[in-house]
Amino acid sequence: MKRRTWLLSALGATGALVVGWGVLPARSRLGTPDLMLPTEGDVALNGWIKVAADGGVVLAMPRSEMGQGVHTALAMLVAEELDVPLNRVTLEQAGPSKIYGNVAMFVGSLPFHPLDSEGDHKPTLVRTGEWMVGKVARELGVIVTGGSSSVADAWVPLREAAATARASLLQAAATQWGVPAAELTVKAGVVAHASGKTDHYGTFAKAAAGTTPSNVVLKDRKDWTLIGQPAMRSDIPAKTNGTAQFGIDVRQPGMLFASIRMAPMLGGTVQSMDTKAALAMPGVERVVKLNAVAGSTAGFAVVGKTTWHAKQAAQAVNVQWEQRAAGALDTVRIDEELEAHTKTDQGTAFFTKGDTAKAEASAKKVMSAVYHAPYLAHATMEPMNCTAQVKDGKVEIWAPTQVPGMAREAAAKVAGVDVDKVTLHVTLLGGGFGRRLEVDSVVQAVRVAMETAGRPVQLLWSREEDMTHDFYRPMHVASLHAALESDGGVQSLRIQSAGDAITPRWMERGLPALAGPLDMPDKTTAEGLFDLPYGITHQRMAHVATNMGVPVGFWRSVGHSHNAFFSESFIDELSVASGKDGVAYRSALLKEAPRYLAVLQLAASKAGWGSKLPDGHAHGVALHESFGSIVAQVAEVSIKDGVPRVHKVFCAIDCGTVINPNTVAQQMESAVIFGLTAALYGKIDIKDGVVQQSNFPTYPMVQLAQAPLVQTFIVPSNRPPSGVGEPGLPPIAPAVSNALFALTGKRQRTLPLVTG
Repeated sequence: MKRRTWLLSALGATGALVVGWGVLPARSRLGTPDLMLPTEGDVALNGWIKVAADGGVVLAMPRSEMGQGVHTALAMLVAEELDVPLNRVTLEQAGPSKIYGNVAMFVGSLPFHPLDSEGDHKPTLVRTGEWMVGKVARELGVIVTGGSSSVADAWVPLREAAATARASLLQAAATQWGVPAAELTVKAGVVAHASGKTDHYGTFAKAAAGTTPSNVVLKDRKDWTLIGQPAMRSDIPAKTNGTAQFGIDVRQPGMLFASIRMAPMLGGTVQSMDTKAALAMPGVERVVKLNAVAGSTAGFAVVGKTTWHAKQAAQAVNVQWEQRAAGALDTVRIDEELEAHTKTDQGTAFFTKGDTAKAEASAKKVMSAVYHAPYLAHATMEPMNCTAQVKDGKVEIWAPTQVPGMAREAAAKVAGVDVDKVTLHVTLLGGGFGRRLEVDSVVQAVRVAMETAGRPVQLLWSREEDMTHDFYRPMHVASLHAALESDGGVQSLRIQSAGDAITPRWMERGLPALAGPLDMPDKTTAEGLFDLPYGITHQRMAHVATNMGVPVGFWRSVGHSHNAFFSESFIDELSVASGKDGVAYRSALLKEAPRYLAVLQLAASKAGWGSKLPDGHAHGVALHESFGSIVAQVAEVSIKDGVPRVHKVFCAIDCGTVINPNTVAQQMESAVIFGLTAALYGKIDIKDGVVQQSNFPTYPMVQLAQAPLVQTFIVPSNRPPSGVGEPGLPPIAPAVSNALFALTGKRQRTLPLVTG
């Protein structure tokens, strides 16, 4: 089946999930006032906005704050349209309504080439696909924070909600004062008229709730006073004075604490256990056996008066573990199998252009290379945890989660209650990176709470359990082939990769009802390979999707995190073969991709590419697009005593319209450090089914003294906002690797990077 035929068929099957989808208009995301939490003195004007009696604004917040600044960014959109100071916008957790579902993330999962997907002249297939998936996503209303999509998703509906509220308030004020609404102005939340009348929004809120404005217009870009300006993040004060509440900080009256032990071998089970010694220890309440659910490994939890009591008792349980029925997992064997797949299987072609076979057959030279990337853990600073209470047929949970709706559904299923009997409080997240798109700890906490006679219980994983029972970034292998002309120019590029597909596994765990209908080739496996911007005449980009048995999940920047290393390192190999430097070579291939070229040239210019560096230092460059944003990085690297040292990273980004430039810079810095840790140290080894890395001594992080200076340069743009949280990560590994080649003459094709 041709790719386009397959895609349209798959999209049609997806759309068929919604009865009458072909004739219904897109679901409105404005919502009704009753969707917001009733609070004394506040008046809701739609499903997103309430106005307080003193004129302050309350925003329903459906996205999780995990350090990426999303709570500030979305509040800025509202403050801009309502013309109120940013500090006058407060947040409340949004309810489970479908209007809060993340549409942009689902549309972004379509496997379209970015050069086909931008601008106003998209091909029919692209426009049809985006329309259909967007329509289905609105109907499903899945509330999720991920895919660097929060601002992109909120860009239109949240501004429209705020603009509608503003129009209602002005109409109410005009009626009360007996003047035309067009003569009213607003500044800092105060409505004014030339006659001298002034008052704040709170005065008109009740009257506004009964109006339906006829003319809602978004503010013109030239009139913005807040969007695009640096703003302090609203979550920082509480995080610096200790009042911020993460999941691990939750405390409830009469609360118990639980510590967990799971089978050390992935997929293992409990064969037998003796709990007598544990139950005899002081402060111990009970032992609860846990089955393997929501993708977790089987084990047990010990409940105690404190986490210390529970943890000590958990170690005292004498347990015999049993290996999984399919046999022990081993990363050496998996790596060998994946490489074999790249040589023997055709896989799914995500992008084809021209005839690579013919080009290779007639080429003067064919260059080939095989690249490897390991499994990686998320290693969030806050280990997995959840607090749950099951009492009187109801469930209440406090969780640092990226998927509140899925968490509620999972809790209801475990407790055997209707989902409307589950109350969820989303806390701050001490790191997410995709790990908290899973609900395994929620399921475990509710199961334990069912045994505590109505008392709340906090389940907290140890660092060791957290690292050895993750949903890992998959191991991938890529085989790359380029047909070269006599002058070193590239005629064709063929890439065959292999590795586990994440999305089907995640759907099976979290959205099982949709796992079948939405089953299609997973874009995340090949993103960063099939969607390269380079003007190469012949291309074939394919992936062999596997299921090796290791639990895999979304990891910051997902497939881009390793595929950028594969593609941009190989492009550098081609530049060396051509005799051109990395920037000049890429520039020549970007004649038809001006946005990419501008980003590359900005980074190179700011880094002083081609200028003399200190002795023993070298530059490496990489360019990559992900989540709608283009990032180029130049890394300045040296080697001392055999250890790489990254001194500076010059980062240029085109992420469309910028809401808060401070956050963009912070996220680039964060992504560089996170990606550098993976590039230099990150690796999960599995032997006899057991993960060998268990804590930071064996899974080290980049420390403060090793952190480079990161300078961020933003390309001005009038395009809608695109991703920021993840796009800064993919280029750092190839940029550093390319610099190491310049220093040593040795090309590294396996992560993590070494110099010995």
